[in-house]
Amino acid sequence: MQIVDQKRGAGRARPGSLALMAFLALGLGACGRNKVSTCAAPSGEVNIYSARHYDADLVLFEKFSCETGVKTNVIESEGDALIERLVQEKEASPADIFIAADAGVLWRAESRGLLRPLTDQTIMARVPEKFRDPENQWVGLSKRARIIVYNKAAGLPEGLRSYEDLAEPRFKGMICVRSSANVYNQSLLASIIAHDGPEAGEAWAKGVVANFARAPEGNDTSQIEAVAAGQCRLAIVNSYYVARYRDPADAKKFAVGEKVGVFYPNQDGRGAHVNISGAGVARHAPNAANAEKLIAFLLEDESQTAFARGNNEYPIVEGLEASGPIAEFGAFREDALPVSQLGELQPQAVMTFDRAGWR
Repeated sequence: MQIVDQKRGAGRARPGSLALMAFLALGLGACGRNKVSTCAAPSGEVNIYSARHYDADLVLFEKFSCETGVKTNVIESEGDALIERLVQEKEASPADIFIAADAGVLWRAESRGLLRPLTDQTIMARVPEKFRDPENQWVGLSKRARIIVYNKAAGLPEGLRSYEDLAEPRFKGMICVRSSANVYNQSLLASIIAHDGPEAGEAWAKGVVANFARAPEGNDTSQIEAVAAGQCRLAIVNSYYVARYRDPADAKKFAVGEKVGVFYPNQDGRGAHVNISGAGVARHAPNAANAEKLIAFLLEDESQTAFARGNNEYPIVEGLEASGPIAEFGAFREDALPVSQLGELQPQAVMTFDRAGWR
């Protein structure tokens, strides 16, 4: 397998959890690293443009190659950077499959004519309708919730039940959150606009800005650590970031995680906002059949468990349970909004953030 990480450099090794990698390696079975003679004979290749940067994904790609004989070549970068690369490459692009970490990014790739419809109906059957494109140009592979974390010592503020509540004046000076340039916040606001309308969405954004404990900075990890340190009482983060602080093997991070509580909003209403990692076949894919074969492989039960656990996410296929630290958070009600609407409303969300002064 050839890997090029445009953020870290070609062929450079990346840090990963040894315990997790050992767990995933067990799933290689007869195609394990020490049993390469049992792998299928070489049979073509598939070129992967991926905005995910997890070693667990690479283990799965290797397993796919072993089972099918299809060589996997991986280029990793940020989602929008890969979109621009596809635009520049045009018909000469070697990309077969595009993997993104947000429904909005998948929608942007589709809206620029960079994807083609999937033809394998078994893929569609595996993915719930709300987690796939209405035109079948992309499907979800895993999901996560955007949740609220709170300082355990201070406690969850009484009466906090929803995202909408965060805009109320009683939470003034309590909230930490990252920049509005972040696609996860854009998708969250897009979901609020979809449910409550544009005026309510703008009022919410302005209310949250008025309640900032500090100007937006850092990533979701920064927000979690700020809550643990008492710099703010509440923060909006993706669920998998919190799960990374639940591993006792990392004593320092675990100690931070012990100071932070987890709250899934809107459980008595529409449910918590959910987003996806997903994939589509590139419009000019030279190996489109192999690309669909890889997507189908990633939707198999065993692959789903490994793909989701590799980033502490939830499997996209119905009936499969979460595993690892994320499972400790328990079951929750998730928003039924089709994730394709997150992409459609993201441009409006960005303009709303700008008017609200959420930088």
